[in-house]
Amino acid sequence: MKPASQLKKPVKVGELLKDRLEETERTVDALAEVAEVPVEYMTQLMNGKRRPPLPSRTDIYEKVTRFLGLGRNDLAMCATAERANSTKDVVGPDAEEIRTRILALCEPETAAQLERRAKRDDTEMKDILQRVLGVIQGSVRRTLDDPIGLRISAAQSGLGFVLLRMRVLDFLDSTPDTLSPENYVNFVKPRISMWDVDLATGVLRVVLTPHEPPEQNRRRPLSRAGRARSAGGRD
Repeated sequence: MKPASQLKKPVKVGELLKDRLEETERTVDALAEVAEVPVEYMTQLMNGKRRPPLPSRTDIYEKVTRFLGLGRNDLAMCATAERANSTKDVVGPDAEEIRTRILALCEPETAAQLERRAKRDDTEMKDILQRVLGVIQGSVRRTLDDPIGLRISAAQSGLGFVLLRMRVLDFLDSTPDTLSPENYVNFVKPRISMWDVDLATGVLRVVLTPHEPPEQNRRRPLSRAGRARSAGGRD
């Protein structure tokens, strides 16, 4: 297969995929099979109905790049640019409930301070909750690197492998404003023992639990008991 030329500037991810499918005479079904996602997911991505996921929060770009012979960083560059130019997420109907649930896992005194400060301006609160969620997403992202473990989890839970992968990918692209209660129960609550943040320095501490949620049960835990993640400005 003739490799694609390296892109000089970003284009929409959907446009890039459509053009390359036509050039290689391959189908959307085949592309979805290689990426291990439902055909609907790939169709929505190509039609612009689904925002391209962050490169650090997915494994589909690597699979698609090899299958279509794209430039190594083409999809990541296009996805990053497209997300930067996209509108903000629409706040979901469960956003307030999710905020309350995540705060309930915080050190009580810190949570109370955050709530008081959020009454004046909730920018700080949103940023911190996004950072907390980012730590959990980093943990969940690693499940995609263990397809055997994910297949075992799918069999144990009665879900198909592709469906379970889809749930993981959807969670990885969530924000506190779009996170569903179901994804909170399956991915967030089982992984956090507690979290805290120093409001003077911004240093975040998230203590991960050693246990996996039943739906995501793996052969080995993602983190050791008592393990904590700390970050100043990056998570």
